[in-house]
Amino acid sequence: MVNSFAISDTNLFAGIGVGGVFLSTNKGTSWTAVNSGLTNLDVLSLAVSGTNLFAGTGIGGGVFLSTNNGTSWTAVDSGLTASYVYSLAVMGTNLFAGTGGGVFRSTDGATSWTAANEGLPTYASVTALAVSGANLFAAAGSSVYLSTDNGTSWTAVSYPWSSNSVTSLAANGTNLFAGTFGMGAFRATNNGTDWTPLYPFRVYRSRGKRPAA
Repeated sequence: MVNSFAISDTNLFAGIGVGGVFLSTNKGTSWTAVNSGLTNLDVLSLAVSGTNLFAGTGIGGGVFLSTNNGTSWTAVDSGLTASYVYSLAVMGTNLFAGTGGGVFRSTDGATSWTAANEGLPTYASVTALAVSGANLFAAAGSSVYLSTDNGTSWTAVSYPWSSNSVTSLAANGTNLFAGTFGMGAFRATNNGTDWTPLYPFRVYRSRGKRPAA
């Protein structure tokens, strides 16, 4: 299972479930495993900050750092007490980890971590993070949360998808996108205040052809 991608210059990295990290230098034509020192091969998330490549893992959790394009890895877990690092995001000099126990923030390149969960539900499982300018968004269950102070505090934003889980977030300029389980994708242009469906979910009960749009 390919859980994540990251790009560093001309290098494309893929995080694989129970397979580690793979590197392509030719736009995905061929791939090479780059897992030396990566003791947890269940890679859920990747992030790039300058020359640093970070990998977030499951099955016990943990974050790993490579400074040489994946040639070698070092665990950087001090203070990261939650397992399953579902998402990673870089915001200036801050690195954020969305975990099975909320959000953690590092201000020193992942040397140490502190919890940043004020306003999030207790034991929130944060499955996705996205950065848009000075805004940081986090998905937890069926809700999206916004922080405007580097994760110090969080506020829930409105959402139209009922109880369906948010599985991914992405930001592009002033656009915020949310991928959900069962209801397709949504876009917001006002920091999550209002959302527009991009691919509404439909149930096809017929065994015949897919209904026309």
